[in-house]
Amino acid sequence: MSPTSPDFDAYDSMGRLLAEERAGDNAPPLSVSELSGMLKRTVEDRFGHVRLRGEISGFKRAASGHLYLALKDDNAVLDGVMWKGGAQRLAFSPQDGVEVIATGKLTTYPGRSKYQIVIERMELAGEGALMALLEKLKAKLAAEGLFAAERKQPLPFLPRTIGVVTSPTGAVIRDILHRLADRCPTNVLVWPVLVQGNGAAEQIARAVRGFSAMDGNGPVPRPDLVIVARGGGSIEDLWSFNEEIVVRAVADCTIPIISAVGHETDTTLCDHAADRRAPTPTAAAEMAVPVRADLLATLAEMGLRAGRAVRRNAAQAKERLDMQARLMPTPDMLLAPQRQRLDQLSEALASGLRHRIADARAQLGQAGGALRPALLQQQLARASERLERLRPRPDYLARVLTDRATAFDRVSRHFTSLDPDRPLARGYARVMAGGRLVQSVAAAQAAGAVTLHFKDGTVDATVGQGAALLEKPDPAAISSTPRQSRKPRSADAPPQQDLFS
Repeated sequence: MSPTSPDFDAYDSMGRLLAEERAGDNAPPLSVSELSGMLKRTVEDRFGHVRLRGEISGFKRAASGHLYLALKDDNAVLDGVMWKGGAQRLAFSPQDGVEVIATGKLTTYPGRSKYQIVIERMELAGEGALMALLEKLKAKLAAEGLFAAERKQPLPFLPRTIGVVTSPTGAVIRDILHRLADRCPTNVLVWPVLVQGNGAAEQIARAVRGFSAMDGNGPVPRPDLVIVARGGGSIEDLWSFNEEIVVRAVADCTIPIISAVGHETDTTLCDHAADRRAPTPTAAAEMAVPVRADLLATLAEMGLRAGRAVRRNAAQAKERLDMQARLMPTPDMLLAPQRQRLDQLSEALASGLRHRIADARAQLGQAGGALRPALLQQQLARASERLERLRPRPDYLARVLTDRATAFDRVSRHFTSLDPDRPLARGYARVMAGGRLVQSVAAAQAAGAVTLHFKDGTVDATVGQGAALLEKPDPAAISSTPRQSRKPRSADAPPQQDLFS
């Protein structure tokens, strides 16, 4: 009925509670399912074959093998699904951020009042800008060694305090606390941060570095383990954990750290830099602490095993001792050979003493028989003869002394005649040069400086040309009557004698 109809006001003013059909009404009411079905058929007929170019986001692979994702560009997002048969024919593994060309048909999903594309074929169209940036940053940090296995720290077995970097209002912190309480209650320090949006990366990096910088001497204990956690989401939602500032803070953390960002299929650069990656925040709590009940059961079992081992060892030792005692001989058996040996030695001792006394008596008889007076007198006479031969004779000693004195006098006279200083007393001099005797003119000229030794001392002299004149004297200068040309000898001068007289 048109609002301009005359009956409209009257009809509307009646305010009927129950709807009823009126004559001429050609718009019967449709059910939601009917309208959804009509829309589904219209969309499928109009867009039965389309090709879309877009970037994958929020990719998920269901347990059934179907693929769920969203294709987006700068201004719009379109959900998509690819059934198991088409997924098995894919030549690559879809990932968030990959730009693809998808071929399929549009349809609607009445349960959510959404439209989506059912993808039949999908090919790569090129790397998405976001994933390209991620891969470049990943390659850069990997080249610096931030993801190297040797940088990883082992997780403590039973940390006393655990630091958690996450949003304080999300379900993540509740899941972690609940899981820790179930497994092994421990102290938890929560550093609240934004996990998404502007400023989130700076807050996360500041929290990680703050935990690492704690010294543990203050009122707040230093954590033994740090967990960086966030729930699942698209690559844009998780991008804060791909920022370089966060990755470097996690890699530089001196406390062992677990990264629990997203769900099992979500991977960030923070996961590569952390010491351990957990698929979910709940799994991170399970990695952090052991099960207390299991520890108590293990300790109890180990105590029982230790007790059984001690009792078993004691029983085995007692059994071995009993067996050894049965095998050991009695004291009588041990002493029997010694007793027999003692008896044999006692008998041998008595017999040996008797033989020894008999031998001593025989030796004494022989020695006594040799002590006769005639034999002693004979030995004394022989000793007297030897003593008489050895007694010295005075005449023999006098003759020996005379011979020795004569020989000594002869040697003394010979020694005196050979004394080189004896001629010096008669006016001669000995010429020495450098400790050696000069025996010729040539030797004196060669020496140059000589020392003249007299009986009362020495005089140093220098050999000049005059020595050469003396070597060949002028015959005219020699008098034929040398005795007359000599100067008269002084009355005090001693008479000249032979050198060796």
